[in-house]
Amino acid sequence: MLSIDPNQQTERENYKLLVGTVIPRPIAFVTSMSADGLVNAAPFSYFNIVSSDPPLLSISVQSRAGVLKDTARNAIEAREFVIHVVDESNVAEVNKTAASLSPEESEIDLTGLTLIPSEVVKVPSVEQAKVRFECQLEQAVELGGTRLLIGKVVRFHIDESIYENGRINPEALKPVSRLAGTNYAKLGEIFSMKRPD
Repeated sequence: MLSIDPNQQTERENYKLLVGTVIPRPIAFVTSMSADGLVNAAPFSYFNIVSSDPPLLSISVQSRAGVLKDTARNAIEAREFVIHVVDESNVAEVNKTAASLSPEESEIDLTGLTLIPSEVVKVPSVEQAKVRFECQLEQAVELGGTRLLIGKVVRFHIDESIYENGRINPEALKPVSRLAGTNYAKLGEIFSMKRPD
């Protein structure tokens, strides 16, 4: 077994170990809006559930050369954003939004995705997503150059095709997850195990 001291490695070396082992990671496709009304859209695989009561989701947004990325800056200033679940039907278009653009350009313009009004927040949503979470910023935690954004879900939007008796059918959702490098994964085999009492 290798024993590696992260303090003796570069950030990129640590990054490769983390993203290669903490897999698969769900992908949050996040829309946010600048004070000028420009919609920013970007995918994030440092994404998870924080709590169900209240419903809270987290996204970790790393800085680029010490500068806040548009998503973090917009979410902190406007105190709202929308998270979309990435699935097989939209992953190719979402991938286009990973391009590095200036804050004056919208990644949505690179895609065939359609913006629609949200119900509670001012930030538009993406019509092609089967799951959308309208979020208000609960807290932004500074962790070095990273911002951990914790969003409180103020509205769920669930496509009827994946909704069954209050539950989500994962095989109908067809979520896509992030691995390392340019690799992604589909849902794969589902199995069940009874949890101990």
